[in-house]
Amino acid sequence: MFKKIISAAVLTAVMLTMSACDSVPSMTAQEIAKKMGVGINLGNTLESTFSNNRSKWVAVVGSNRPSDYEKCWGAVETTQEIIDGMKSEGFDTVRIPVFWGNMMEDDGTYTLNPDYAARVKEVVDYCQKAGLYTVINIHHFDEFIIRRHSIEECEEIFTTVWTQIADYFKNYPYTLMFEGYNEYLGGGRLNSKYEVEDLPKDEAYELTNTLNQAFVDAVRSTGGKNSDRVLIISGYWTNIDLTTAPEFIVPSDSAKDRLMVSVHYVDNAFFWAKRVGSDEWLQYIDDQIELLYDAFGSQNIPVFMGETSSIYPKENIDAGVEDKTSSKYVEIVLNKLLENDIVPVLWDVNDNFYSRTEYRIKADDDRQMIADITGELHSRNK
Repeated sequence: MFKKIISAAVLTAVMLTMSACDSVPSMTAQEIAKKMGVGINLGNTLESTFSNNRSKWVAVVGSNRPSDYEKCWGAVETTQEIIDGMKSEGFDTVRIPVFWGNMMEDDGTYTLNPDYAARVKEVVDYCQKAGLYTVINIHHFDEFIIRRHSIEECEEIFTTVWTQIADYFKNYPYTLMFEGYNEYLGGGRLNSKYEVEDLPKDEAYELTNTLNQAFVDAVRSTGGKNSDRVLIISGYWTNIDLTTAPEFIVPSDSAKDRLMVSVHYVDNAFFWAKRVGSDEWLQYIDDQIELLYDAFGSQNIPVFMGETSSIYPKENIDAGVEDKTSSKYVEIVLNKLLENDIVPVLWDVNDNFYSRTEYRIKADDDRQMIADITGELHSRNK
């Protein structure tokens, strides 16, 4: 599937990178979750696209080179220094969202473009060289496909795409994990007016469960380390209430104890209601965590909080709260998640929480907060 010839120099560099991590043995999802610490997203970068509801196919950006897509939402081109800086600031995990449809031919085969795949691989290698747990997914391309296809067609398409991704990385160390999709499982389809129509709830759960099973089956079929690599199953809209409902089914898996479940934003409702920091906010977080424990934690299935708020603007903090310091509330959320064995991954984009040009967390209080949390984690896990 990938016919691009890799130069001897590149191959040597990849072999050196992988050998540094290859000593990591296969771990259960529970074991690896305890080592993933606090994570950060490489957001608005490799998942960037200008496709919209009226696009019959994925939009071409600039000269149709990987860097055109990587930078089209304002990101700088990712470098080893950027990733090394994330590691030095205390992060143990990097989530790399990927729009795999970029540069893909509109020929019905859904073959990944070798140049785009090679760039994703290069960024994965940066993370592996830095000693970071690394997560790649299908991001926004899931939305593009689901809005235009039936459940049966989606199952076939994502089986094709995930088989290629998994085969490409099948011999990578276990420190690389795959997350099936982003936020669009259960999402609606386009009508003749290019408007999104919600699916009936039973059909939405059928779509979610079918595509999660297709993801697991596709990855496992490729063999190598993918036979028992930890996989991250995406929730229905990654919404906690919808994902913890009994209609959500964790896929069957040929590997034992190698699945996590992904949800997003433990406090999203209170963020947009501008109630962050209130007593109700604290109780809401606890209630959401309890739902996750009852549905997954009690079954020894770790939860991956793939997108967690990294900054709380003052206007989103409750008016009755005296302290309007963002880092205070990020710290509360991170500690609550970590205390309940949930892997938190801060959502971040270029020059937001972490500076990709200065290679450091931008605000000193945020920097100290992350250092305190991760320092405690590292000393505890020695």
